Amino acid sequence: MPGDRKRIAVESFGGVVLILLMLPFIQYALLAGAEGMAGSDQADNRFFSADHRMSNIAIFGHMVLGALLAAFIPLQVVSRKRWPLMHRWLGRVLCFAALLTSVGGLAFIVIRGTIGGVAMDVGFGVYGLLLALCAVQALRHARAGRYGSHRHWALRLFVLSLGSWLYRVHYGVWYALTGGVASTAAFDGPFDLVQNVAFYLPYLIVLEIWLRRQGHRI
Repeated sequence: MPGDRKRIAVESFGGVVLILLMLPFIQYALLAGAEGMAGSDQADNRFFSADHRMSNIAIFGHMVLGALLAAFIPLQVVSRKRWPLMHRWLGRVLCFAALLTSVGGLAFIVIRGTIGGVAMDVGFGVYGLLLALCAVQALRHARAGRYGSHRHWALRLFVLSLGSWLYRVHYGVWYALTGGVASTAAFDGPFDLVQNVAFYLPYLIVLEIWLRRQGHRI
């Protein structure tokens, strides 16, 4: 149908644009994650610790898988109607990748804690738990054939998968506009505290409002 073709075209264009916008983040996360996993001298010293091998594996594995998740999850939107077989198998891979990304981030928080202290630990910890929940629910409903519920959880997972990129976008825009007002090197300024949840919670709220206005059953 013409309407379906138009929607697929719009989704495809949006997916390509989104991937292109995220490329610098994806490249950074992949390279930094690979260097950290290899114990390279170039590893990011904000995360690397010679005394905590498990935390290195957790955080740098988290970075690699998070980058791959961000790179490929837009294809899920594009492939849903156009390539259903790819959609099913890539969806399984991405759900497991999201679950492992969540586990890696949460393990790092438990072992070493975040640079921003308790407030960031809590905000990022909730984010990690939500990422895992959405991955499990999206996969569970798909396997049960409940495709309406699967789509809702998959959309939530899509939004959360962009979180790490959005976090950096927020900071980039804020620093460009204000020079870093209300942000500190210790990530404990007013802006930093808001950002502990602002990179995912408002987007989830907007999604929930949109789903309800669409009249879908959550």
